[in-house]
Amino acid sequence: MSKLQKDHIASALAKLGQQLSEPQGDVQHIIQTEQHYNAWFTPDSVTSAITAWGEALNETDIDTWLSKYLQLSGREPKKVGLILAGNIPLVGLHDVLSVLASGHHALIKASTQDARLIKQVLKLLVDIEPAFADQFSFIERLTDFDAVIATGSNNSSRYFDYYFGKVPNIIRKNRNSVAVLTGNESSEELSRLGHDIFDFYGLGCRNVSKLLVPEGYNFNHFFESIEDQKAIIHHHKYNNNYDYNKSIYLVNGDKHLDNGFLLVKEDERMASPLAVVYFEYYKDEQAITELLLRDSDNIQCIVTNVPLQVPNQVVTFGQSQHPALWDYADGIDTMDFLADL
Repeated sequence: MSKLQKDHIASALAKLGQQLSEPQGDVQHIIQTEQHYNAWFTPDSVTSAITAWGEALNETDIDTWLSKYLQLSGREPKKVGLILAGNIPLVGLHDVLSVLASGHHALIKASTQDARLIKQVLKLLVDIEPAFADQFSFIERLTDFDAVIATGSNNSSRYFDYYFGKVPNIIRKNRNSVAVLTGNESSEELSRLGHDIFDFYGLGCRNVSKLLVPEGYNFNHFFESIEDQKAIIHHHKYNNNYDYNKSIYLVNGDKHLDNGFLLVKEDERMASPLAVVYFEYYKDEQAITELLLRDSDNIQCIVTNVPLQVPNQVVTFGQSQHPALWDYADGIDTMDFLADL
């Protein structure tokens, strides 16, 4: 599929992973300066995203990921348009690497929020393996494409369907993640859940925006266990969202819980505002499954220790922002899509 052989692709990606695991030079510089272009991309957030990619791009996982697809060869490369999101650092990198690894040409319409990071990582990759330089282009307007992978909101997806519906496509909409609690979680588990909620300020589709809890659940233990995340309130944009949503609830008389940096409100909806987590009670294990199946099309992943039979990806506490290479957004196998072009 690619001019590069599988072992060359795997080797280059593994070397990229090593460099991202220990950011230096230009990467370290962009970690420190990115907040000047996007206030959400603080040094901690950018470091978390970069080192998570360093963790994911290890030799074993790369071989496992690529071995399923790269037995196919000799296909004509296609031009694949990529419309990338920019809600969290490097959120579109998986799509880019998938296109490169599958031998196609990526036409990258990067988000203005994240363009500098994506370009820096691809510069590292080209320095490692110059052959990749001919496999991608950054564009302002998407034209002359054979297929499209577009990530956006529920609103933008309608436009994507209209413009790209005549070519092979993956069009992603809004999704959020949910945690299922039993009331028996340890303080350590709930502390790790704090990362699932607060990493990247809750802006990602893999951030937990809703809790399913047993009837009569006492939130005191949850609040005590996530206290180590309280410094998030000092970020001015997060604090603005917290203050705004708190004011709305107080003015409207909406019942809610408040620990000083997170608002918790009972609500059937999946997508909560920033600085808010919704919750919903369940009666028993069957009710959990029914609730999750009801919202399965809006769920990116589920954080829990409860064994579940659901179509969505299930991860343990603290792991929502550490997907493996084969944990595809919306459960759609991007590499399989690219292999079939």
